[in-house]
This record gives sequence, structure tokens and C-alpha cells, in this order.
Amino acid sequence: MNTPDQFRELFRMQKALNERIGVFTDQMDEAEKTKWILNYCRAMSQEMAELTDSVPWKWWAKYQKFDEQNARVEVVDLLHFLISMAQVLGMSADDVFSAYVKKNEVNFKRQETGYAAKDHDDSKHI
Repeated sequence: MNTPDQFRELFRMQKALNERIGVFTDQMDEAEKTKWILNYCRAMSQEMAELTDSVPWKWWAKYQKFDEQNARVEVVDLLHFLISMAQVLGMSADDVFSAYVKKNEVNFKRQETGYAAKDHDDSKHI
């Protein structure tokens, strides 16, 4: 059985969903990109709030329960918007993977050195 690359498949599926609702990320000028990056940031902020509400964060409220199933749904919603944002920026699944690998290396180096000072140049190669 030939299994598709799961990360690339997520990008393909998100592109299809975006296009179904009229968002064509590969045809955007700078103004449209700005608009959609802001839209996706706002949507992700809302999804983060919904994820937060899935856990009992109100220390004063005794009625709250951890809703793990809903938390999982909110994480997936965040991924939808994050992939869309990457696509607005012209990033493919391969681009995101490559950037992640490079940034992960930077983060490990920061931990090894104690990350005592901000180095504004350590991520410019990503």
C-alpha cells in the first residue's frame, strides 16, 4: 500500500478547503496577504481561547472539568489556520518542515548556551 505523506496531505487538504470557501492563497497580492495573515492570526487567537476554555484554568471555579476531546479539536482547528497562514506566505509542507528543522536546531543551541541574551541573527538563515 502506498501511503501519502501525511504533512503534505494536510497542506493539500487545506488548500482544497480554502479554495472551496473562496480563498486562493497562491493568487494574493501584498494587501490580500496582509489581510489574510491578520484574519488567520485573529482566528488562531480565538481558537487558543477555546483551547484554554477546555482546561480548568479558573482556580476559583469548582465546576470546571478538563475536556480533552474538545482540546484535541481546538488543536486541529489551530493547525487548519496555521497551515493556511503558511500557504498565504507561499510555504509548502516541505518549506515548513525545512524551516522547522532549522529553527529546532536554533532552539537547541539556545538551550545549550543558556539563552541568556537575544541573538537577532541566529534565525536569519531560516
